[in-house]
Amino acid sequence: MNTLLPRLRSEPSDGAVHVPDWLGLAEQQHLVAACRRWAAGPVPMRAAVLPGGHRMSVQTVCLGWHWQPYKYTRTAGDAGGNRVAEVPDWLIGLGRRAVLEAYGDEDLAARYTPDTALINFYDDHAHMGMHQDKDERSSMPIVSLSIGDACVFRFGNPVSRNKPYTDIELGSGDLFVFGGPSRFAYHGVVKTLPGTGDPATGLRGGRINITMRVTGLDG
Repeated sequence: MNTLLPRLRSEPSDGAVHVPDWLGLAEQQHLVAACRRWAAGPVPMRAAVLPGGHRMSVQTVCLGWHWQPYKYTRTAGDAGGNRVAEVPDWLIGLGRRAVLEAYGDEDLAARYTPDTALINFYDDHAHMGMHQDKDERSSMPIVSLSIGDACVFRFGNPVSRNKPYTDIELGSGDLFVFGGPSRFAYHGVVKTLPGTGDPATGLRGGRINITMRVTGLDG
């Protein structure tokens, strides 16, 4: 993403860290290719349906555990019934690098073993309302990676969807980690910014967001 001014690391709240341009081009290309493989199966990418019947504008495919509102299962009951693919070791390693980058805590990074990853694809019109990631039974940090078009990411507080919150532009290659006091903060994607991504990543339009999580679940 081209900008006139340098994009600086920031901490919008205690435990939340934004690191711009953390992923190099080669790593972004590798992730885009992997996301394409994951989207093809064994569980296909789909738009989840909320309990009230509303279909999300974001399309999702999962690794390790299948997420559907608001639970995790090993098999995808809402997308063909197959068991999801495992989280590869190299992705776990990337998650550990991210936690170390965010917090500088080698012990936490060594213990960080995400057992699920959600890969979300946003087209030009997709967004995500303010929500908490609270279906997990673990308070370990969440690692979020962005590739493709930029978005306006709203990061709030753990009490309500209302202010205070901070709007952050997440660009391709950006890392965002939230844990500690910010682990259960409300957050969402207000809008994507079409045409801001670099086609050299292999993604020609749209935005990929990968979130790695520790579920704390057995089985």
